[in-house]
Amino acid sequence: MREEGGYEMIKKVILNLSLCHKEHISAYGEGNERRLTGKHETASMDQFSWGVANRGCSIRVGRDTEKACKGYLEDRRPASNMDP
Repeated sequence: MREEGGYEMIKKVILNLSLCHKEHISAYGEGNERRLTGKHETASMDQFSWGVANRGCSIRVGRDTEKACKGYLEDRRPASNMDP
């Protein structure tokens, strides 16, 4: 993802993450039903979403990543009490 052409890989990873959204939510810590409401710059735990520089989505891609066509993504769903 951090090499040339990595943005295409990022989009593939996002697609794969979207296919297992409910499974991920169940493992992403306790209390997410209170935190992931879709309000206050959080995604809804009921619906997967992604976007560039969007703090209100499940997966966020930075502007620099989009501009450089390589970089990283941020999964904003896990709670701080998740057991890795």
